[in-house]
Amino acid sequence: MAFRSSTFPKSGILLLGSNVQSLVPSTLISQAESLLEGHRIEEAVDLADQQRKKLQANVVVDEDEVTFSIPHWTHLCMPQQADELRYVYQRIGFQCFTETMFEDAGKNLFNGELDPRVLVSYYPELRGTLFTANDSLDIYAGVSERMPAEASVDDIIAANLVRNYSPYLKPNTQTAPPTAELRRILGMAAVDMLEVFLKRCRKRRAVEGKLGNDPAQAVVDTVLAKIYAQSEKTKELYTLIQEPHSIVLSEVESVFKANGQYNALCMLYQQLGDEERLLQVWSKLAEGEWSDEDVQNPTENIFNLLSNSKNRALIQTWALWLTRRDPERGIKLLISRESGKRPQRPEDDLLLLEQIREASPAASAQFLEYLVLQKRSISRDLHTQLAAVCTDQLLASLEDKNVARLWEVKATRYAEKRNAASFLSVFMSTTPDSPSKFTRLKCLLFFQSSALYDAELVRERLLPHAKRILALELAIVNGKLGNHHDALASLVNDLHDSASAETYCTLNGEVIPVKVAQSLANDPTLRIWTAALTSKSRQKIIVEDKRKELLKTLLQVYMDDESASERAAHLLNSQAKNLDVLDVMPLVPPKWPLTAVSSFLTRSLRRTVHARQEGRIVRALSAGQNLEVKERTWLILREEGMVVEEALDGDDGDGEYNEKAGIEKVVSPVQDEKNPGAWADDAAVEVT
Repeated sequence: MAFRSSTFPKSGILLLGSNVQSLVPSTLISQAESLLEGHRIEEAVDLADQQRKKLQANVVVDEDEVTFSIPHWTHLCMPQQADELRYVYQRIGFQCFTETMFEDAGKNLFNGELDPRVLVSYYPELRGTLFTANDSLDIYAGVSERMPAEASVDDIIAANLVRNYSPYLKPNTQTAPPTAELRRILGMAAVDMLEVFLKRCRKRRAVEGKLGNDPAQAVVDTVLAKIYAQSEKTKELYTLIQEPHSIVLSEVESVFKANGQYNALCMLYQQLGDEERLLQVWSKLAEGEWSDEDVQNPTENIFNLLSNSKNRALIQTWALWLTRRDPERGIKLLISRESGKRPQRPEDDLLLLEQIREASPAASAQFLEYLVLQKRSISRDLHTQLAAVCTDQLLASLEDKNVARLWEVKATRYAEKRNAASFLSVFMSTTPDSPSKFTRLKCLLFFQSSALYDAELVRERLLPHAKRILALELAIVNGKLGNHHDALASLVNDLHDSASAETYCTLNGEVIPVKVAQSLANDPTLRIWTAALTSKSRQKIIVEDKRKELLKTLLQVYMDDESASERAAHLLNSQAKNLDVLDVMPLVPPKWPLTAVSSFLTRSLRRTVHARQEGRIVRALSAGQNLEVKERTWLILREEGMVVEEALDGDDGDGEYNEKAGIEKVVSPVQDEKNPGAWADDAAVEVT
């Protein structure tokens, strides 16, 4: 750094004669210079202090002008007097600084109001790139001439050791143990002096209300932050950062990292709003690469920051990182990011899902549920993936022998009894709550509600377990494939669940009624799984023809099993309206007694006779209404008279054109006025 010298007047009296002479009084500066040349530093300090006290005693402060703080003493003196004192104190300070009397140097340089950048320039490691050699400052010419010529305080210390101890210490002052230790102590003293000097400068600027974002203040705050970090004065560092400051982040960043001041670094990032670098520090603290006791829960900090951030790209990137350490919170962030976003392409959902799967397979299953069940994605790939996940979880539950035995016993006991309720209702009410129970209910609900997954793939995986344990699941999947006979056979023959079979026919191929799904919605675990089924069922249109066809198929299944004859007869009697006698009678076994189908036949015959008689009545009523209409319109038609049709030019009609007379004979139907219901087909009218 270069210093711009400023001249200082040495005399105020000139004698004009044959020669111009100057009368130079014994000024404060001349006295101080004389004392310093004689190395009488203490006397020079006393001289400067006495002069300062005199000036302070002569200063009169207007109380009305002093409001919040008292200005520095030099601001209340005459400019020339203030400059003299500054000059003397700076000269004394640099004299002490050259002789490594660092404590005295700091006091006098502060009293001389030295620009802190001048002193910092002797500390290259702390100075960094805050200013360069091309920058310039104003400094007194006499002070600039006597400033240390060395480039750094280390060089000043080394030169002082050489001056005082060479050649007495062998082999030299750099390697001799006594001077090495002395060099270390003096270096610490120099840094301590700089710290005190900068703190006092900062305090003085605060009292004067001059704390602002100017170059000098940036140097003071930045160098102080470095000193605090290197000397592990964490409390002072936090106080500095929490107060208004002008710390240059790029200068202190590496120093903070090197000295483990990660919390202080995070505080600066937060103040600047640099979320990316803040997350990087917290992530390394969470992963154990760095450590800082003042950062208690970096993972919690990351989650809170991302929860309040509006940067969607940042949320996605770091939510994936968070998913590796805390899947629940990571997925929560990703879902919150997706919920307020416009619908995106299925390809984007698949890509994000794959990234989550790489981070955490368990979390990917949860996000897949969100995409399909809450975001209502219509991607067949996503639905198939969720169906595969459900199947994996279901089969994993069966690997537990206790679960497999429990489910098999329940299916066996249900089949042995004649139950009016469906197997699903009995299973829900009698099975204790457990993860395996909820897994099975989720599978049933999804297999029923979705029409986009690959049902054939699921069917192949369920077949080995479907004879008794998973017969209900297999029936639902067969229904999705249109294998209605196989589906009903599973319900009737394997599970002996006639209630579900009849529900299957009533709901056009669905096993789980809306009421059952709504009862499951009371459980928070199953609420999102039931929402899709209940909303779909509300929109479903029952097709009567398909219902009749399914009832016919169910009847055939009953007929194939001799033990189900009672159920078949019950179905005939209860669903006589939806079964045609001509379709049913060929299916009835010859061995059946007439009484088994008498009710069905009686109802069918009664319904047939009723329909025929009702048709006759309707036809008679229609004929009467037609006659009444004709009676009302007869007079109107009579008054309207004939209807004449004229051929258009060039019309190739049925009329014959007489070129000579210009007459065309038009054949038009003519009403017989005596008989309004009759029309004469060959009536002709000549039109000119």
